[in-house]
Amino acid sequence: MPRPILYSFRRCPYAMRARLAIQSAGVECELREIVLRDKAPELLSASPKGTVPVIIDGDQVIEESFDVMHWALAQNDPEGWLMHTAPDLIAECDGPFKSALDRYKYASRYDDIDASDERAKASTFLQKLNTQLDGKPYLFGGDPSFADMATVTFVRQFAHVDLEWFNAQPWPYLIAWLEAFKASDRFKATMQKYPKWESGDDITMFPAQG
Repeated sequence: MPRPILYSFRRCPYAMRARLAIQSAGVECELREIVLRDKAPELLSASPKGTVPVIIDGDQVIEESFDVMHWALAQNDPEGWLMHTAPDLIAECDGPFKSALDRYKYASRYDDIDASDERAKASTFLQKLNTQLDGKPYLFGGDPSFADMATVTFVRQFAHVDLEWFNAQPWPYLIAWLEAFKASDRFKATMQKYPKWESGDDITMFPAQG
């Protein structure tokens, strides 16, 4: 059977969390790295909206990162991530928090936006995560979960808008959680650099072999 095809972009937090789940599940995919300003026609043919990640598994096209995570872990969940999917928490991350994050990071793209106001809005969610992490290395205890990996890539994006400000805030458990993630072999493996994919290129496997 042909392997699933994964269209991805290294720095996109949606694509990052999809890769984290695929890596945890150990589902072998053919990776096609996309450049967002010059999207492969094969991607647009499979998914006209042109966002990543996209999984093509036979006749099935999966276009949302949340669904890609579930697709991978439904096949194999060796770390038990699906025990804690926390749909309400992830909905808040993907909804109000991500909206405020975009307006904080890219304030110049929006009319009548105050970046500091948007940062304050986003911080409400981060304080909630900090409270959830109190005394624990992960959101639901001693082991990583779906909820951790579905949110941490967006927290990372927020933090790196102004890392000095982020690290000065009163959320020590959140900071420790993010720093541990960034230092992990898991993160390093999912952030390996790949050249832009073009039709006819040699196949690149993800997770990386060997």
